Amino acid sequence: MSPIYLVTDSVISQQAGHTLPFVVEEACRAGVRWVQLREKNLSTRAFLELGFQLKAITQKYDAKLIINDRVDIALAVDADGVHVGQDDMPYHLVRSLLGPNKIVGLSINNRTELLAAQDLDVDYLGVAAIFPTGTKQDTSSVLGIEGLREICALTRFPTFAIGGIHPINIQKVMQTGVTGVAVVSAICGQPCPYEATRELFALLEQSR
Repeated sequence: MSPIYLVTDSVISQQAGHTLPFVVEEACRAGVRWVQLREKNLSTRAFLELGFQLKAITQKYDAKLIINDRVDIALAVDADGVHVGQDDMPYHLVRSLLGPNKIVGLSINNRTELLAAQDLDVDYLGVAAIFPTGTKQDTSSVLGIEGLREICALTRFPTFAIGGIHPINIQKVMQTGVTGVAVVSAICGQPCPYEATRELFALLEQSR
């Protein structure tokens, strides 16, 4: 699995002066092989059109395209899989709709949710939030480095950490035993997404 997992955000990308397809293309060109299309505020038609655009880009680079929450969009664009949270469609229904050959990722936020997921056949876990972020102000639910380390030690699944991960802390995160890191603004919000992605890969290489 690629150690860097890009989670998209159109608003952050636009604030940095980019279109989302441009950000995804630059990230994939720099080595990203997992991209999650996460758009909470788009209409179904706009989400679908964006999904087709990103599918063409990810195919070009042999990268995985994962759709956040929307099983219908994933089926329509023939994405590689779906990522669901604790409040989204239940995992077993997602799996039954997608079939056995697609990727299904699940978000977990604490040890209780981890234990509930242990008997599922998910393909990976998204572990959040590691640090406070602009979209997650409730610091009582922030896991921190030690919380992440504990979850990685308790699970057999591949794990991607997410939440406030940037160049300044990415090496500490990787030292917990996590499989990789999921980032949003560390790529989408940067002046040059390609160079930002290459910097993250270089930092990961140094931490090995």
